[in-house]
Amino acid sequence: QLFPDGTMFLHIGIILVMIWILNKTLFKPINAVLEARERNRSHQGGEAGAILEDVAAKEALYTSEIRDARNEGYQIIEQRHNAAVAERNNALTKVKEEAAATLDAGRADIERQAAAARAEIETGAEAMADHITATILKG
Repeated sequence: QLFPDGTMFLHIGIILVMIWILNKTLFKPINAVLEARERNRSHQGGEAGAILEDVAAKEALYTSEIRDARNEGYQIIEQRHNAAVAERNNALTKVKEEAAATLDAGRADIERQAAAARAEIETGAEAMADHITATILKG
C-alpha cells in the first residue's frame, strides 16, 4: 500500500507511549546515575583544580626565588668585579706615579750632568783659549 491509513497513526501513538514509559522507568534512573557521576567528577575536578592552582602558586614562588637568588649572585659578582677593577686602577696609578717619579729623577740627573758638563766644557774652553792665545802671542 502506497497510501498511509489509520494504522500508521496508531503506530506513532504506540511509539510515543513507549518513549514516555521508557523515560519514566528506564532512562530516568540511568540519567540520575549519570548526573551523580558528573557531579562527583566535577567535585573531583574542583579538587584537582585546587591542586593545580597550588602547584602553579608553588612554581611561581620557586621561579621568583630562583630569580632573586640569581640576581643576588649577579650583584655579588658585579661587586667583586668592581673591587678588582678598583684595585687594578689603584695599582696602575701607583705604578704610573712611581714611573713618573723615576722619570723625573732621571731627567733631573741628566740636567745636572749636562750642567756639570757645560761648566767643565766652559772651563776647559777658557783654558784652551788662554793656551791658544799664549801660543799665538809667543810665536
